[in-house]
Formats: sequence, C-alpha cells, structure tokens
Amino acid sequence: MRNHSVVIVGGGPTGLMLAGELALAGVDAAIVERRATQDLPGARAGGLHARTIEVLDQRGIAGRFLAEGQVAQVAGFGMTRLDISDFPTRHPYGLGLWQNHIERILARWVADLAVTFYRGQEVTGLAQDAAGVDLYLKDGRTLRGDYVVGCDGGRSLARKAAGIGFPGWDPTTSALIAEVEMTGVPEFGVHQNPFGIHSFGRREYEIVDGKVVYADSGPVGVMVTEEHVGPSSEPTLEDLKAALIAVCGTDYGAHSPTWISRFTDMTRQAAAYRAGRILLAGDAAHVHAPDGGQGLNIGVQDAVNLGWKLGQVVKGAAPETLLDTYQAERHPVAARVLRNTMAQSALRRPDPRIKAAGEVVSELLGMEEPRRRFAGMQSGLDVHYDLGEGHPLLGRRMPDVDLSTADGALTAYALLHDARPLLLNLGAPGVFDNVQRPGSLKVVDAQYTGSWELPVLGKVPAPAAVLVRPDSYVAWVGEGTDAGLAKALATWCGSALG
Repeated sequence: MRNHSVVIVGGGPTGLMLAGELALAGVDAAIVERRATQDLPGARAGGLHARTIEVLDQRGIAGRFLAEGQVAQVAGFGMTRLDISDFPTRHPYGLGLWQNHIERILARWVADLAVTFYRGQEVTGLAQDAAGVDLYLKDGRTLRGDYVVGCDGGRSLARKAAGIGFPGWDPTTSALIAEVEMTGVPEFGVHQNPFGIHSFGRREYEIVDGKVVYADSGPVGVMVTEEHVGPSSEPTLEDLKAALIAVCGTDYGAHSPTWISRFTDMTRQAAAYRAGRILLAGDAAHVHAPDGGQGLNIGVQDAVNLGWKLGQVVKGAAPETLLDTYQAERHPVAARVLRNTMAQSALRRPDPRIKAAGEVVSELLGMEEPRRRFAGMQSGLDVHYDLGEGHPLLGRRMPDVDLSTADGALTAYALLHDARPLLLNLGAPGVFDNVQRPGSLKVVDAQYTGSWELPVLGKVPAPAAVLVRPDSYVAWVGEGTDAGLAKALATWCGSALG
C-alpha cells in the first residue's frame, strides 16, 4: 500500500489545479486518473473567465494560457454579451481556449512540481477511518491518503462513498455535443429555432474585431438540442444524426466522430463539501447547465480556495476547523452559479413568451448598473467571502496593483507566486517587524500611490496594510493600527511561528 498526504481522484482542471496548490504548500499529493495520458479526445469545454486568469497570474502561469488562447469578451448572461473592458483588473477580458489545451498546460505546470500521478487507474471504492482513507484501484492495488479530494465529476464515486447527498433538480432538456467530419457545410455560429438552440463551429478559429472566424477545414463542432431529454447512456452517431435531422432537416453527412457527449440542465449541489477526511471540488460538488461557461472556472477556483487550507491542516499548522471555511466560502458561490445557470437555461426555451422575457432581460443588461453587476458575477471578479464587517477590501480579491518595493517594481500577484500568505505594509517601513507571526508569512514593505478600485463596487479607501491569503483574498485590512491582526494571523496563517 502506498501512502500519500492527499490523494486526488480525477486529473481534470480542478484536480490538476489542486495538486499544484498542494505541491506549493509542501504537501505530498497524488492524482489518480483513469486516462492513461492527459490527452482529451476533442476540444470539450473551453474558455477562462477574468477571475480564473487572475488566479493563474497569482501563480505566475497566466502567460502560458494567454500565449495559446484568444482574448475576447466572454462574460455573458443568456444571449447577451457583457463587456468588462472597463473593469479594474489586469485582465478585463476572457480567454477562448479549449479544455484539452487548458488541461495540457496545467499538467505541464504540475509536472514541474512534486506530484505523483497514477495514470490509467480507476478508483473502485473508498473506505475512511479516523486516521485516513483507503482507495481501492481497479487493478487490485490500494492507496492510502490522510485526506482524499474527489475531483471526479458529477457522478463522483468519492461523493457517493462519503455518503454525501446531491440534492437538486432533474434535467428538463438535453443537448448533444460532438466533433465530427461532415460532407455538407452547416451555417457556423449559434442559431435558435422552435426546437431550441444549436450551433456549429470548428476547433481552429480566430477572433477578429470581436467576431469568431473559423478555419476553412477540419472537424466540425456541433451542439444540437434534443427534442426530448436523452437517456443517461452514452450517445451514438445515430443519435446525433437523428437530432440534426429533427432540428435542421439534414445531418450534413455527419460521420467519423472524434467524440460525442450529452449534457443536460440537471442542477445539483453537494449537501456538504466534506465528510470526515473526504472532500469534494469542481463538478463532484456541483453540476449545472453550461450556460455562461462557468463550470470549469469555479472548479479551478474551488481548488485554489481549498489547496492552501488543506496544506496547513496536513502539516499540522492549523486545526481541521480551517477546512470548514472551504464549504462556508465556496458553497454560496456555486449556489449562485446554479441559480444563474437555471435562469439562463430557462431563457433558452423555444417559447414566444420566454423569448419576450429574454428580450426584456437583454434590455435591462444594456443598462450600466445591471451590466456591471452581472458582468462581475459571470466573470467571478465580484466574489466576496463573509469575513465580517470592515473595510470594503475585506473578503474580496486583492487588486493586482503595481508596487514599489526594496526589490524593485513588482505586482501584488507576483508576491503570491509561491502561494504563501502575504502581509503587505503600505505605510512606514518596518511597522510589522516585531509582530509575532507564522513562519510561512511573507512580510513586504511597499508603496502604492494609485487609487484603489474594485469591480462593481468602484473606488474604496486606501488601506495602510493588508493581509492577503494565498488565494489572494484579503483577510485583514490595517487602517493605521494593527488591531485585529493577531487574530487574523491565527485564523488564516497557521500556528507555526518563525
């Protein structure tokens, strides 16, 4: 039996991001992944929202994704695009990049860190006790982890083994997505008719003047709404051809599929994100319609919220109660996504009254205040964790301001590349030199003379100091004194003193 501090079930974007976070925390982490390689047939989901790009920037790897993707305004609600180009962020846009590329880039990052991979392996069962969790693999081997995190999708074995409920709503509509060769040429783009929404495109594309321009050749990506909710079994080429004929009157000679899948508007959320030593993240914790392209993004952000907390607990620097803040902070975020995706999927329905409602919503979102509010939500830039009353920065993402430090000009996020908590002193140098603090804490004296501005909220008062968690959320704001700092350090930064 091989032992690890944390075993992650599932090596998709959420599992990879979590593994990287744990490795940066100095934790022995392992990933068990059914695929023999990181290769993902077809393109699958795609797109990163602004907050996810910021998260990657915090680890110094955003450039790897930006170099391969297409920068565009991707935030939207229903059929309405929401421009965030005026938002106060270094990345006031989204990124068009298919999931297979996202996974490949993340996997290369993780490969440079101390993470063990068990590829081509499937977990068939889990059993936890007071000291850890045993994982039984299909080939007969057993692994053991002090903790296990299920990043294994909506049908999560980890969630079921932990006995965690998955309440929510059954599907009312379904659609087939696929990548196939076609002898005919469909009209590319997104279309709507009495059956619902369908679309065609190619994996290779460019964004020119804000519009998608597809390559002239190659497999065609298809999304077609089914007349009735499809079965839970794997769809076939014949299913796809029948759905295309029903919606478009032709199947365009579809053949040689790379992959075919089905998604629905099923909406469910785990009743708890933790049961003992088993935790959940990503689709294992929440499933919903793909409207708004939010699923992959909030999964990655789940991982960044959980990773440093689990790292502290594993290393004995923080009590297990720190893990309770994972659900307290991330469950409401996903609940909001479930609500807005249900609303968006309702607006897709082929009904004249729903169409009228959609037009009213679109008109409202053209107004400044609704546009800012919904764009902040869809991009993830407005996430606010309830850390109590105080300065507007408290519980919100730290802006990536340009700082002057003893080491020269640095951005705030450059100080987070090693995923350590940061006490950023913006007042008189050396003010916190004598503060008793955890050894993991990084203390930096810096100057910043610009204005402080947050998405949706706007300008906020300049702080004298901030305590920034490894996930870049502000845990304490100094306004001229160190009142409350000791408590914040004890709560969020562990007890091992340097």
